Amino acid sequence: MADADCPGQTIAVHRDAWPDLPPEMAEMVAPPISVSSLPVTYRAGPDPERRRQQARSQANMPVGRHLRPTR
Repeated sequence: MADADCPGQTIAVHRDAWPDLPPEMAEMVAPPISVSSLPVTYRAGPDPERRRQQARSQANMPVGRHLRPTR
């Protein structure tokens, strides 16, 4: 899949250590790096807590007939 086709990705970079090199040699070379990439997953359906927040804020918003007339 091309990068442009994927809506979101999580990329993780992990720095490892050389297991078979003496410390003097390991200091002279770059550490091994492993990179992993996973698509971002979303939960199905809205979050119940977010729906409660929206319901509370919606009750506080004036709509149509509840607006005061301008002076």
